[in-house]
Amino acid sequence: MNHTPQNPFEAMFRQTQEMAEGWVKAVNPAMAQFNMASMDKLWPTVPAEMLEAFWGKQFNPEGLDAKTRLLLTLQGLTIQGAVAEAQIRLTVRHAVEAGATKQEIAEAIAMAAMFGGVPAMNKAMDLAKDALEGAED
Repeated sequence: MNHTPQNPFEAMFRQTQEMAEGWVKAVNPAMAQFNMASMDKLWPTVPAEMLEAFWGKQFNPEGLDAKTRLLLTLQGLTIQGAVAEAQIRLTVRHAVEAGATKQEIAEAIAMAAMFGGVPAMNKAMDLAKDALEGAED
């Protein structure tokens, strides 16, 4: 059953989506099956020294360290509704690598509930729990 949208924006969006899907299939058929949700499993955890060099005090000795920046990133991702699942799992993994404890990660997510809502916090907590399985405090 093909639904014809009544809303012009919905029709334009659907047409754009169909064009993009057709382009992906024409350029690289294997990418048509790509699943962003599993992208975090393909991305390695960056060593703590590199995190500190690129995300920490390397270029701003008076600034935030990598762990703090990653916890702030985690809060931002949660406040936005925790929709970027792979990015949340990656950020949690890297925060642990940068020295964050499970408690600090939980607190960062919990504080975001004030701005992003409890459903976003719950989703981010579940994603963090998945990422933390097997991690040491």
